[in-house]
Amino acid sequence: MITIGENIRRYRKEKNMTQKDLGDYIGISNTYLSDLEVGRTNPSIKTLKKLQQHWKSVTSIYSKVRNN
Repeated sequence: MITIGENIRRYRKEKNMTQKDLGDYIGISNTYLSDLEVGRTNPSIKTLKKLQQHWKSVTSIYSKVRNN
């Protein structure tokens, strides 16, 4: 079973983002993001909401680019 952390890492790498890039964008430290990705900790609801908002914005931008 794929963990939340593995999904976060896969997504981040697909977007060619560093942990610092994604952490800065959603307002968390790259250390916390690293802990999430390797399963040392679980994301808070607040962090999950920030990730969801980021994914929606990236998905929306990607869809618009593909449709043009």
